[in-house]
Amino acid sequence: MRVETVDVVVVGGGAAGLRAALEVAGAGGVVGLVSKVYPLRSHTVAAEGGAAGVAGPDDDVEHHIADTLAGGAGLGEPEAVRFVVERAAEELARLERWGMPWSRADDGRPALRRFGGMSRPRTWFAADRTGFHLLHTLFQTSLRFGGIRRFDEHLVFDVVPVGSGADRRAAGVVAYDQRSGEPVLIAAGAVVLATGGAARIYGASTNAGIVTGDGLAMALRAGLALRDMEFVQFHPTCLPGTGILITEAARGEGGLLLDAAGRRYLADYGLGPQTPAGAPVAARMELGPRDLVSQAFWRADRAGRTTPGPSGGVVHLDLRHLGAERIADRLPQVADLARRFVGVDAATELIPVRPAAHYTMGGIRTDARGATELPGLYAAGECASTGLHGANRLGSNSLVETLVVGAAAGAAALAWAGAAGDAGAAAAAGAAGAAGAAAAEVRDRAAAVASARLAMRGRGDEPPARIRDELWRVLDADVGIFRDAQGLARAARTLDDLARRAAEVRVTDTSAVLNTDWAQALELVAMVDVARAVVAAASARAESRGAHQRLDRPEPAPGPVLHSEVRAAAAGGEVRAAAAGAPLVVEHRPVGDGMARG
Repeated sequence: MRVETVDVVVVGGGAAGLRAALEVAGAGGVVGLVSKVYPLRSHTVAAEGGAAGVAGPDDDVEHHIADTLAGGAGLGEPEAVRFVVERAAEELARLERWGMPWSRADDGRPALRRFGGMSRPRTWFAADRTGFHLLHTLFQTSLRFGGIRRFDEHLVFDVVPVGSGADRRAAGVVAYDQRSGEPVLIAAGAVVLATGGAARIYGASTNAGIVTGDGLAMALRAGLALRDMEFVQFHPTCLPGTGILITEAARGEGGLLLDAAGRRYLADYGLGPQTPAGAPVAARMELGPRDLVSQAFWRADRAGRTTPGPSGGVVHLDLRHLGAERIADRLPQVADLARRFVGVDAATELIPVRPAAHYTMGGIRTDARGATELPGLYAAGECASTGLHGANRLGSNSLVETLVVGAAAGAAALAWAGAAGDAGAAAAAGAAGAAGAAAAEVRDRAAAVASARLAMRGRGDEPPARIRDELWRVLDADVGIFRDAQGLARAARTLDDLARRAAEVRVTDTSAVLNTDWAQALELVAMVDVARAVVAAASARAESRGAHQRLDRPEPAPGPVLHSEVRAAAAGGEVRAAAAGAPLVVEHRPVGDGMARG
């Protein structure tokens, strides 16, 4: 096994990972940036609408905090919300200094647009390609720093801990170089997981194929808690049958949602009173929170108010009143996607849309700065549950979270690892060849993990596609916008069976280099693990709140608002080959308790 040594290893090459790496390298540290794809292919590139930060004359931090807490339906952590919101505009301005091409208002300042659930226009944007430009800006900036060592196209198997009990801490990660065909121990004084979300566990999803919950599954295997996994956001406007998102910015610019009769239906489902066409009003009609807009579609569909489509009923997004010039200026990608994928001219025709799984509010339990319960391990971005989003994320809060928490996690990780230039602390240095019990433990644990993963090649008896299709089917059917006890129990039984089958999934390709058959099998195991955590948490939350809506429990539960925490009962000691099939334990903690101290 090849051994590399750095101060901090960051897993994930998207916005959160790049921002964490820039913070470490900017302070003089050596950081290993590990990504299973080339960083510019990370899913951040797909974010369209914008990033929220107070900048308007009639806006302030307290309004942004209040909107975020209201959107979180009681599960937002006030300290975490304040931590991100107070630093949001500073991070967005820093991006501008690094070259981010924000769209401009007439006075030359960054333009701001309205987003659902936000009481003021505060979303900075770069037309409707914000994620593309943000990711490119961060990546290009990273090229200035020699202290960032990239490990592109490396599959990370697991975090490698050292020690036991109160002395247990993260000491690096074990990965696989897909190009050279060799396992790699990247030993470090601290680890930052920035692996993104897991909404690809659904069949109808806006997420890329790489968004398979890898970091969440690693955390389960290491015995860490996943918090609030039942809260999965369904974006209300996806091109049917494609997984392609039509950004909320289209509604922020004045787009309307129409039913099969051409009526604006949202006022009939609690989002009224109706607003004037082309004059969006905060938190009303098309600018309601995403959970409410998606729930309104579900009800309209069952009331027979949608138009039949190849993937189920659709409603229509109407941008015609905006005019071709404004669409070309503010929503060029929306127009291009509509034309290319559904053959619609957005300036003259209606765009068919329906909801799809989009974002996982839950994740690895952290504090506001990304620290997990395992010393030396941090998490940032969609894989982390900092307490910012609560039960429902407001659009444009996620991109700024990647920046603020990514930077904070990078700084905290470097501080934990020791002074800049420390070469990853004693255990990491020992893993590179020095003597010592800690170093031997790191090497032995890494070798055991690598051996278990490598043993999957050339074995197994069931095609992964069959397991994946069943996974998608059961989640789409029983763990969607609305759930109930019967459907969740059915999903749990199916997923337990899929977990056993995934542990024996067939991998026919035995090659060492660029083995995509094997890589997809590893991702499938992670997807099933994470899906089981979602269903366990949803079954245990006997109420409706935010993005978690129970038909059999339609009201919020009385008493204190509680976070859910899911753990793999058999994990936490030796890192196991897979958590598949391990019993899951769900506990509940009040808001303000545990890791949300900031």
